[in-house]
Amino acid sequence: MNFLLILQAASSVVATASEPVQTEMNLWTMAKYGGPIMIILAIMFALGVYLFIERLITINQSSKDDPYFMQRIKDYIYEGKIDAAIKLCRDTNTPIARMIEKGITRLGRPMSDVMITIENVGNLEVAKLEKGLSVMASISGGAPMLGFLGTVTGMVTTFYTMSQKAGGNILLGDLSVGMYQAMVTTVGGLIVGILAYFAYNYLVSRVDSVVKILESKTMEFLDLLNEPVK
Repeated sequence: MNFLLILQAASSVVATASEPVQTEMNLWTMAKYGGPIMIILAIMFALGVYLFIERLITINQSSKDDPYFMQRIKDYIYEGKIDAAIKLCRDTNTPIARMIEKGITRLGRPMSDVMITIENVGNLEVAKLEKGLSVMASISGGAPMLGFLGTVTGMVTTFYTMSQKAGGNILLGDLSVGMYQAMVTTVGGLIVGILAYFAYNYLVSRVDSVVKILESKTMEFLDLLNEPVK
């Protein structure tokens, strides 16, 4: 009886040892199968994250609105304290403050000159806000194309491996490298491209909201200049 128990234990050990070890698939394992193109996609992803955070902070700072700013500017102008109004604009240090400051320095000139000066400064401020968005757009469009390039090169590797098997005995393991590269680079490119696409559109919408604020404050300033002093 003891001999039978020993045989059963030994057979179970042998069966367990003969079973193939299953490796868990994760993002790092997938990235390694992707090849050099995954390195480029990783760099593009890191650049996109940096641009998104940096632009978001800049836009949030630019969209800050002091509800008493325009009223104080109005009081200073009506009291003839032009230097105090300019100092307030410089201390506030926002896009709208820089636009108003430029308009104040043109007081006494025709209203059209004041408006053109403010619009020119506004265009420069909007250009600053949009800095880097073109790179984000390029990432959103270029990442899927790089993924597709990896798909093509992976398939080329697969067919090349097949062509080297003159005897016709082709194992699935021989084709796995190229197939992995083809699929993983496609997934990586789509992930980076989709994230960059949504991030780009979100930043564009935030810039548009800042532009609307600048336009409303500009009109408020021009109305202030046209308003008769009581």
